[in-house]
Amino acid sequence: MHNPDSGAPAKADSGKVTPITNHLITRASSSHALTPSQLRERSIIFRTDVARPEVDAFRDLRTKLLAAAEGNFITLVAPVSRGCGGSFVARNLAAAMAFDDNRTSLLVDCDLRDPSQDATMRIETPAGGLTDYLDNPEQDLAKVLYDTGVPRVRLLPAGRQRETGAEYFSTFRMRVMLDSLRSRYSDRYLFLDSPPVIGSPDARILADLADVVVLVAGYARDTPATIAQAAANFDPRKFAGVIFNEGI
Repeated sequence: MHNPDSGAPAKADSGKVTPITNHLITRASSSHALTPSQLRERSIIFRTDVARPEVDAFRDLRTKLLAAAEGNFITLVAPVSRGCGGSFVARNLAAAMAFDDNRTSLLVDCDLRDPSQDATMRIETPAGGLTDYLDNPEQDLAKVLYDTGVPRVRLLPAGRQRETGAEYFSTFRMRVMLDSLRSRYSDRYLFLDSPPVIGSPDARILADLADVVVLVAGYARDTPATIAQAAANFDPRKFAGVIFNEGI
């Protein structure tokens, strides 16, 4: 993670390798833990006794996030442009946070135009996801929080695709939902997988709902000028820095 105003960038090598019934929002637990082979197929890091550079990179990023904010915060993971690996980084930051047995993660797919988390993680979503919940006041939030097979990590998928998320992300219902998800358990950390910053207002709107903003740039893909343009969209007080991602 790298703030443009300080130090050298840390490169996260990808491993060349959505009224709320709070009493129904349960703790993240996995009824079926994925095997290491299944986790690799889903491009998800996991704890191991053998040192692995990509795992160490995400552990380091987790440490930096914990130092950047207090309490169980909401992190917006925003890619500079399409294809630079923002969803990969968001998914694995959530996994890395849950390496700690005393912490849980909730990954929220906010890329309504091109959602990917449920497909990548191979999760069936019979009750829909974020857009379905926000569209239907009668929808039970607990039903759209899915077990991922990763210990202490759950997914709120995007739901039905939409061209833009602006009308969803700026609603009172969206804000109340995130506050409820975060406040229900003090050990729960939320990670918002954002659409690209360039070409859409969605990331900027989502940043208002987050405590910390992380920008993901494609290594040797996004130019310094494009990265600076994207970073300028965010409040410097929330902006934690840039992750340079290679490969995914």
